[in-house]
Amino acid sequence: MSQDDPSLQAAPATPAPAPDADSPSAMTAAIGAVEVASYLRRHPEFLSQHPDLALSLVVPREHGNGRAASLAGYQLEVLRDQNREFSRRIKQLVEIASENETLMRRVHALNLALMRAATPYESVRRLIAALREDFGTELVRLLLHAPDPDLPIGDWLLSIEAGDPGLAPLADILAREQPLCGRLTAPQLAVLFADRCDQVASCALLPLHGQGLLAIGSPDANRFHPGQGTFFLELIGETVSTALRRFASD
Repeated sequence: MSQDDPSLQAAPATPAPAPDADSPSAMTAAIGAVEVASYLRRHPEFLSQHPDLALSLVVPREHGNGRAASLAGYQLEVLRDQNREFSRRIKQLVEIASENETLMRRVHALNLALMRAATPYESVRRLIAALREDFGTELVRLLLHAPDPDLPIGDWLLSIEAGDPGLAPLADILAREQPLCGRLTAPQLAVLFADRCDQVASCALLPLHGQGLLAIGSPDANRFHPGQGTFFLELIGETVSTALRRFASD
C-alpha cells in the first residue's frame, strides 16, 4: 500500500476531558489550610452540624503527658492564654498612663514656678532646681546665646554667641525644632559638659527656638534614647523658651 493511504495515517488524539470544577479532586486542589481556617471562622457552628468530623480531628497534645486534649479543654486553655495576654497589656497601659500623669503634673508645676518668677535669675534658678529634681541628675546645662547679665555664673550656664565657631558640633541640633535624645559625640559632650563629659552616657537636648539649648545628661546609657517619646520634653522646651523670651522683651 502507499504511504499516502489514509488508512495508514494515525488517528488524531482525542483531547482529555476537562476536569469538573465541582469535582472533589478539583476542590481539594484549590482549597488550602488558609481557606479552611477562614471558612471555619465564618461558620463556628460547623462541628456541631458535623459531629462525626469532631471525632476524627487531631487536637494538640496536653503538655507533659502526651495525651490528646479535649477540644473544649483546648479552647479553654487558649482563652486563658488570651486573657493573660490582655491582662498584661492592660497593666502596661495603666503603668504608662500613670507615668504620663506624673510627667504632666511635673510640667504643670514647672509652668507655675516660671510664671511666678519675677526676674530672669529667679526663673533660671527654679528651672535648674526643678530639672535636677525631676530627672535625678546634676548634669543640667543651659546654653544661651545672649543671657541676661544678672544671671549668676555657674557650670550649668553656658554663654556662647550664635555665630561662635565653638558651636559647630551643635549646629544641626540648634537648628532643630524638636528635642533629640540619645548619645552625643565627643565634641558635643566637650562643648556642653566640659570636664564632666565622661559622666554623661546619654542626653536629652531641647532647642530653645533661637535662644540656645537646654541639655539634660544622665550617667545611664538607656535613660535617653532615640526611640523614646519627646512630647513632654517639647512642652518643657516651649515653657523655658517662653519664660526666657518674656524677660528679653522687657
